[in-house]
Amino acid sequence: MPPAGVVKFFYGPMDCGKSTLALQLDHNHSRQGRNGLLLTRLDRSRTGQITSRMGLSRPAIEADDELDLVDMVRRCWAAGRRVDYIVVDEAQFFTPPQIEQLAQLADDVQIDVYAFGIATDFRGVMFPGSMRLFELADEAIPLQVEVLCWCGRPGRFNARVADGVVVRHGEQVVVADTASGDVEVRYQVLCRAHHRSGNLGPASGQGTLPLVGGE
Repeated sequence: MPPAGVVKFFYGPMDCGKSTLALQLDHNHSRQGRNGLLLTRLDRSRTGQITSRMGLSRPAIEADDELDLVDMVRRCWAAGRRVDYIVVDEAQFFTPPQIEQLAQLADDVQIDVYAFGIATDFRGVMFPGSMRLFELADEAIPLQVEVLCWCGRPGRFNARVADGVVVRHGEQVVVADTASGDVEVRYQVLCRAHHRSGNLGPASGQGTLPLVGGE
């Protein structure tokens, strides 16, 4: 029986270099003559490409809930294109069935899968796609680039901020730097304590608000 492909999930908060590493991994594999597919969903560029905040970018397939990844690979083969690996950026936005399709491709046709994404949403609750990756991946690897909260502690939570206030309720997926009516929406990485308290730091004009019982 041929060895199965590998499924690896690289995860971390915003600004920890997920997209940069995804593009670097694709570059390294393609240099060795391997043929890959790049997938993304709701990338910051709003177009079919993977982009990093460092200015790197590559064209990618923009996925939606209806995209059958197994069928996508079959169509590539039918067109004479070999697929050795798949790079998935913004993996948290893929559906659990699509994550299962990636595992199927790894097991049945030895395609290596490298997924990159955020584990939890603005509430600190696991994204369904990320949860399925934690359940199915051969390896779940936290990225080592440390992102800091304004207080200097490690930032693990992606707070949704609407008009300067941390939001606790709403749709799980809202793209950053957008407006709903007159409300400006953005995201900010916070440590657990300041995510819980909703304290965005001195630069927000909030000062340093103590938690109940002190910090």
